[in-house]
Amino acid sequence: MQRLSLRLRLMMGFILLTLICWGAASVGAWWQTRHNINKLFDTQQMLFAKRLAVMNPEQLNHQLLKLPQTKKVLKSHRGEQEDDALAFAVFTVDGRMVMNDGDNGKDFIFTWKRNGFIDGKLKGDDDLWRMVWLPTPDKKYLVVVGQEWEYRDEMTQDIVSANLLPWLIALPVMLILLLWLVTRELAPLKRITRQLRYRSPDDGTPLVENNVPQEVKPLLAELNALFFRVSEMLLRERRFTSDAAHELRSPLAALKVQAEVAQLAHDDSQLRHHALQNLDIGIDRASRLVDQLLTLSRLDSAEDLATESLDLCQIVQQAVADHYYQAQAAGMEIVLEAPDSAVNRTGNALLLSLMIRNLLENALRYGQPGNGIRLKIDWHSIAVIDNGPGVNEDDLQRLGQRFYRPPGQQMSGSGLGLSIVSRIARLHGMQINFANRSEGGFAVTLTW
Repeated sequence: MQRLSLRLRLMMGFILLTLICWGAASVGAWWQTRHNINKLFDTQQMLFAKRLAVMNPEQLNHQLLKLPQTKKVLKSHRGEQEDDALAFAVFTVDGRMVMNDGDNGKDFIFTWKRNGFIDGKLKGDDDLWRMVWLPTPDKKYLVVVGQEWEYRDEMTQDIVSANLLPWLIALPVMLILLLWLVTRELAPLKRITRQLRYRSPDDGTPLVENNVPQEVKPLLAELNALFFRVSEMLLRERRFTSDAAHELRSPLAALKVQAEVAQLAHDDSQLRHHALQNLDIGIDRASRLVDQLLTLSRLDSAEDLATESLDLCQIVQQAVADHYYQAQAAGMEIVLEAPDSAVNRTGNALLLSLMIRNLLENALRYGQPGNGIRLKIDWHSIAVIDNGPGVNEDDLQRLGQRFYRPPGQQMSGSGLGLSIVSRIARLHGMQINFANRSEGGFAVTLTW
């Protein structure tokens, strides 16, 4: 089932909470008001009963006294003066009424059992009354003052209604203002949604919204970071596809030519052998180019490396051992200069091995036979030095760019080896420097 919108859920929640709080406040106000009114009227009854109890008993003869009704005494009285507001009567101890208020007091029933407050009823009336019984000082008479419970409840209801009515009238206004406020605060989210709806898949520009709520800012920042990463990924894929298509065109064309030469050789075994040999070399070159392209693509997408503490001396020694026979075949020697103690550094063993291997292969490719390649390592740098022709000074700044090879190079290559080295160095926080040596040769230095 589809969930309701956030705006609707917030409004329903606000309305429900408002009604619950308003209802709870009403009940609490009614209970507190009723409690205070009961205390006030109980005090009033007690004071009235005490005044009646201290009357001169000699004034009370055997004839029943009946006071006139209040409304008849004061024609322009203030207040409602309800008959059940307050009533009283005076009884002898044997239960004979000797005085009443002329209203409800004449209907009081002598039900005295103890002094104090009790609940009772009048003659011919089922309504409950609050009564207080008090004896006179000479113990000859009993004074009873009563008030109907319904009168107290109606007064409580009137007071609570008068206090809550303005809030009840303001409730719809408050809900309308809440609706406006929620709609206004959610408007930035709608604008962001509109930007996302009309956004192209390859659009890497960040979402812009100035009035976004503070709680949504982290989400907006993460969305913008995601768009940036996706844009970078698409850019890398397009660059990789373009580079691969561009660089593989020449090797594949050469392979096709050598295959055609082999087909046209017929009985010329020497020509066929030469074509097949060139075909094998071309396949090796294309395979190496593909491997380098894939390696460079993986390095471009590598952000979080699996690192560990490594001894760089061991990695360098292993690389020298792996290229020993290749150096011997080229008439060269690899001289390793390393400290006796370990050179520890945090990094990725596979990538660092690949970096050293590419530097050694580059030195072996361009070095001169009969001379040595020096590989120096200490606690803050690694240097690979060859005795090759070096590079033109104008081309030094462009070394490490993809597919860039200085003009005049006789050796085959794709221009990706130093790009891979530069990328691995940056991933490990190393600085790379290319330089021609004054005594001849070329040096690549990695520092950290």
